[in-house]
Amino acid sequence: MAFAEPAVLARRWSPQPLMRLSLTLYAGALPALLVFPNHWLAIALVLLGDHLLLVGLGMWPRSRLMDRNILHLPEAARLRGEISLTFDDGPDPAVTPQVLELLDRHGAKASFFFPAIQAAAHPALVQEVIHRGHSVENHSYRHANTFACYGWRRLRREVELSQRLIAGFAGRAPEFFRAPMGLRNPLLDPVLALAGLRQVTWTRRGYDAVCGVSDKVLQRLCHGLAAGDILLLHDGRAAREPSGQPVVLSVLPQLLARIDAAGLNSVSLPMAFRP
Repeated sequence: MAFAEPAVLARRWSPQPLMRLSLTLYAGALPALLVFPNHWLAIALVLLGDHLLLVGLGMWPRSRLMDRNILHLPEAARLRGEISLTFDDGPDPAVTPQVLELLDRHGAKASFFFPAIQAAAHPALVQEVIHRGHSVENHSYRHANTFACYGWRRLRREVELSQRLIAGFAGRAPEFFRAPMGLRNPLLDPVLALAGLRQVTWTRRGYDAVCGVSDKVLQRLCHGLAAGDILLLHDGRAAREPSGQPVVLSVLPQLLARIDAAGLNSVSLPMAFRP
């Protein structure tokens, strides 16, 4: 199969204020050490504290102190009464087609964050997602548990290889990126800027990848449900109820009914961010 080369619309990387401070601290460490060699321990402790702070922020998926991180749809989408359902870790041939059918019944559109290695295993499903009017977005290449520990070169490879593969299967390059489990490090934001991607996490999630109790998952997703929300579910690696049913398939019909009852409209992320 010939892969489409995605159009790369790199954006200028502008670090967040906290990152500017961190970069200033690291840039000034050597001169400070040369001027005040007897204070090497204090300088080392300052750098260590800054490093630990950044690590902690990277383990906090909804943090926006370290990097740009979309938690809600833009104001225009909120005023249109839109929310966005997003699904991670698919496609799964046993689950994703049923999710697509449920979305169709309610006229709902969604965004699917596929690890590229999983998308490559089921290219027809990727194309079916696009055919049904949804979007496929970048969720890294391998979805490695150690993703947040990667250095610059490996992060670029994960992001850019996934971008090329998904563009080939879907016929369009992803516009959005979600880190595996939402965990990342300070190097990811400039990597995403080079790839022209915007990072998205969520307004709330149901923990349907680990919780097999549909009522609890539904309650977490619907608590405070409002226009502008980004909801996270899983069509891949979904937890299962005692009956063996993937919990997402029990939750989604009820969630879609509540969205309809609230007069909200589920759209894909590219639809929500249109001018």
